[in-house]
Amino acid sequence: MAVMLIAGIGSFIPVSQVFAENNHRIINLQAEAIRQVENDEMQAILYSELSEKDTAALANKLNLTTNHALQLAKAYPQIKVRSGNQNTYPIYNDKQVLTGWRGRSQIVLTGQDFKQMGDLIAKLQSSMKLQGISFNVSDVQKQKVETELYVEASRAFQQRAQSLLAPWSATRYELVNLNLNISGGYSPRPMLEMAAYSMKSADVTTPQLEGGESTLRVIANGSIQLQ
Repeated sequence: MAVMLIAGIGSFIPVSQVFAENNHRIINLQAEAIRQVENDEMQAILYSELSEKDTAALANKLNLTTNHALQLAKAYPQIKVRSGNQNTYPIYNDKQVLTGWRGRSQIVLTGQDFKQMGDLIAKLQSSMKLQGISFNVSDVQKQKVETELYVEASRAFQQRAQSLLAPWSATRYELVNLNLNISGGYSPRPMLEMAAYSMKSADVTTPQLEGGESTLRVIANGSIQLQ
């Protein structure tokens, strides 16, 4: 049974016709706002890797190394430090006989003072090796910039919608729908190779660390109806 809408006395309009009229002169649009943002946060991963005959001795030595590193890091209160991954695996000889155990433990440093980070990394390399360094935009800075980009992308969408009125002989437009999304364009600076800073601390001069920039992007995607 067809569904009908009543429009006035004795007048019937099919729903399909009303739907078609409501979707008349609808245009899909996209606009975006992009900004290059300085990477203001640095993360470094250092590790200790040792071998022992039994797991107890191995765990004890790894814990001593990690605790020593955590103690050194206390002199840098602005740097966040936490334990990372810890792994232990068996060592076999060519006859598949168990000969010992090898273990690896990590610590992760995060900070915004690159000079202090470099100083601490240099000191920690007396007992640990540097796995890598990465740079990114801090959460606080990222949220601040994204909020601004939401506004900029919305205005860009409105300007693009407004620019279509004259070519289509319209006097105004109605917003049908709008989505604001963070694009995948954001990418932290890749980790530096550990070989670049794998020297012992006695040989290390604190490196000049530059964080570079990341791209933040907000995309406004939606539809308007020309009136």
